[in-house]
Amino acid sequence: MSDKINHQRRRFLGIAAMTIATTQLGRFGSANAQSSQTKPKETATTQPRTVQSTDTTAIRPFRINMPQAAIVDLRRRITATQWPEKETVADQSQGVQIATMQKLARYWATDYDWRKVETKLNALPQFITTIDGLDIHFIHVRSQHENALPLIVNHGWPGSIIEQLKIIDPLTNPTAHGANASDAFHIVIPSMPGYGFSGKPTSTGWGPERMGRAWDVLMKRLGYTRYVAQGGDWGAFVVDQMGLQAPAGLLAIHTNMPATVPADIDKALQLGSPAPSGLSADEQRAYQQLERTFKQVAYARFMASRPQTLYGIADSPVGLAAWLLDHNDAGGQPAAAVASALNRTTSATGELTRDEILDNITLYWLTNTGVSASRLYWEYKGGFFNAKGVSIPVAVSVFPGEQYEAPRSWTERAYSKLIYYNQLDKGGHFAAWEQPTIFSQELRAAFKSLR
Repeated sequence: MSDKINHQRRRFLGIAAMTIATTQLGRFGSANAQSSQTKPKETATTQPRTVQSTDTTAIRPFRINMPQAAIVDLRRRITATQWPEKETVADQSQGVQIATMQKLARYWATDYDWRKVETKLNALPQFITTIDGLDIHFIHVRSQHENALPLIVNHGWPGSIIEQLKIIDPLTNPTAHGANASDAFHIVIPSMPGYGFSGKPTSTGWGPERMGRAWDVLMKRLGYTRYVAQGGDWGAFVVDQMGLQAPAGLLAIHTNMPATVPADIDKALQLGSPAPSGLSADEQRAYQQLERTFKQVAYARFMASRPQTLYGIADSPVGLAAWLLDHNDAGGQPAAAVASALNRTTSATGELTRDEILDNITLYWLTNTGVSASRLYWEYKGGFFNAKGVSIPVAVSVFPGEQYEAPRSWTERAYSKLIYYNQLDKGGHFAAWEQPTIFSQELRAAFKSLR
C-alpha cells in the first residue's frame, strides 16, 4: 500500500509540475519534454539546471503552437484593411508605397504559410527561464564538436530571433560548411524583453544595460563560465553594455554596428555642424553617412518619445508591416535590402526573401509585441554611435550597407583592445539575415584568437 501511495504521489507531482510549466508559457507555446536531439550535452560546465516548478532559475522547454484561430483572424484583418490614397510622389520619400503594401498584403492574406517557420523553430531546442522577474525565451543549440566556444547572439529592432536562424548550423556545425571543427560555437539566441516569446516588462528599466546583465546570468545559468557575445542594431548596444560591465567569463564581444564616433565628431553631428577639418577620406565618408542617417530616423524618435501611441500597429497587420518595413540602412529608407527582398521568392545564396520578411512581421503580430518592442527606444537614454569606453577585447565587422561604415581610425580609438577589424564588400544592417555565409565567416575569424 505504501508503494502504491508513493507512486500516486510522484505521478501527481509530475502532472502538477507540467501543468504549472504549461500555464507559464501562456498562449505562445507549451511545455514539451526534451528529446535526445534537443537535450544539452551533459558536461561539467554546460549542464542546465534541473527543472523544478518552485525553482525561479529553472530552464523550461518551450514549443510554439499558435492557435489556428489567430492565423484566420490575421488573414481576415489583412483583407479588411482600410487603405489610404496613393502617395503624391513617385518615390519612397513619403514612406512605404501603397503598391508595395497592397502586393505584400495580397500574398500575406492568401499564400503565406506561418506554419513553415513555426516548424523550423520547433525543430530547434527552445527554452524559457526567468531572469530578474521576467520570462526570457531563447534558442540554445550545442555543437557536437569538442571545445566549441559558447556564443550569445543578440537581435535588434525591427528584428527578432528570425534574423539569426540561417547562421545557427554554420556556426554549430562548421565542418558541413567548409570550415574546421575548431571553428565551432555553442550558440544561444535570446528574444529581447518585450520581443517575440519573451515576457513583456510591466515596469520601466529594461534597457540595454539591464539586458546585458541578464545575458550574463543566462550564460552562467546554462553552465558557460567562458563565453563571447555578438550583436547588431540594438544587440550592438547590448554587447557594448556587456563590454562596459565586463562580467567575469565574458572573453570578448563582436559588433557589426560599432559605436566608434569620437566625442567632438558626435557633438558636431548633433548640432548639425559641417564636418570638422582634418578628417581622412574614410572619416569624411562616415560623417556624411551619419548626417544622412540622422535625417532618416523619425521612426526612432517617435518610439523614443511616444511608443504607447502606436495603437495602430497592435490593431492592423498592414499598419504593423508598414511600420516595421520603414527602417533605414545605407540604401535609404525603407531599408534597401528589405525592400528588394519583397520581390525575391527564393535565394540560393541565403539572401533575404519575401517569406523571411513576413516570418518576422508575423511573429510580431502573433505575439502582439509591436508596442512592447517599441518601448526599448523610450528606455534607452544614452548616445547611439558615440564611443562608450569599452575596454575588454572587441571584434568589429564593417558591412557596406550599414547606417555608417566605421573607419578603422575611429574604431581603434573607441575599442582599446581591438582584436579584429574587417571591412566587407557585401551585406548591410541585417548582416546575419542578409548574408549568413559571410557573417558566419566573420564570427569564426573574429574570435579565432580566443580559442
